[in-house]
Amino acid sequence: MTDKVRYASERGPTSTVTTYVHNEDTSSDPAFAALGNEQYLSLTTFRKSGERVSTPMWVGRDGDALIMFTPEASGKVKRLRNNPCVELRPCSRLGRVKDGVEPVVGMAEILLDEESRARGTEIIRRKYGLGYMVVMGIERLIKSGQQKRVILRITHA
Repeated sequence: MTDKVRYASERGPTSTVTTYVHNEDTSSDPAFAALGNEQYLSLTTFRKSGERVSTPMWVGRDGDALIMFTPEASGKVKRLRNNPCVELRPCSRLGRVKDGVEPVVGMAEILLDEESRARGTEIIRRKYGLGYMVVMGIERLIKSGQQKRVILRITHA
């Protein structure tokens, strides 16, 4: 199956590329491939000062890339616009990483177009099911409506 996907860059115009859509990882790095099976990943982004900021995130797999989603106004999106390099580690729901777990380095791309949002959201929704619906429902109540989200597409660096 082939889909047209718009990749948006904060520094240039959007372009349309053809990608092949599948949920199995075809990357050559087994550590990166295994991350797609985790329930939660600690996503580490970097401030301009180089300081690390880690956040527990849901993760889905889209071919050889990992998919995450987050509110567009979040700090991690701002940090990724300055530096797309990320570190990933399996973690608990609260972000606890087991001692000795080495980070896997990746490059994040912020996808802003509606087609990518719908596709990425569906990947996450399918993986997390009822948990997804509960969290999104609570967020709508607390935040007085649904927040605009972006998809983070992460590939192995």
